[in-house]
Amino acid sequence: MQALLKLSGAIDRLNGLVGRWVIWLILASTAISGINASVRKAFHTSSNAYLEVQWYLFAAAFLLAAGYTLLHGEHVKIDVVYSRFSRKTQNWIDIFGFACFLLPVCLVVLWYGIPFFLQGWHSGEMSANAGGLIRWPVYLMIPLGFALLLLQGASELVKRIAFGMDLIPDPAIKKTDKTAEEELAEEIRRQAERQNKA
Repeated sequence: MQALLKLSGAIDRLNGLVGRWVIWLILASTAISGINASVRKAFHTSSNAYLEVQWYLFAAAFLLAAGYTLLHGEHVKIDVVYSRFSRKTQNWIDIFGFACFLLPVCLVVLWYGIPFFLQGWHSGEMSANAGGLIRWPVYLMIPLGFALLLLQGASELVKRIAFGMDLIPDPAIKKTDKTAEEELAEEIRRQAERQNKA
């Protein structure tokens, strides 16, 4: 189990690194959008390539950050039902969900997504829009994104099993630093307590 936990830690670091870099794709997409709008207004010209590259960057950000989102427990859950169970039951639900739903779905998408990407790469498929871009780079994001999600799902499964065996602390508890607002609120509370004591 220790070897699996080390592998899990490596996967967590990989998705953490990917997540920190993928955020820049959103900035790039926003900048391209602004440049496209400015050029269109100032020079009365535009290209579908600008619109498509924005779509490509957004697709890349969404797909590549899926594993990062899972790492930080930010995927959608049915908290109304889930939160009513004990932590042990929640852990079993997570194990079942990862093993029976997340991992198989990722494998199916990879099974179909890799040939889809390869077909687009070999054919050199281009966008049907005038001035459009080649399509294989965006097709590549499908297997890459789901591979990262598959790895993170396996990592989360290992952590949940290890938690169930009392080998590690609860992986579902978020280890986040306090925001500046939370630190300020705590400082104000401490000052108020000191004034009440004086």
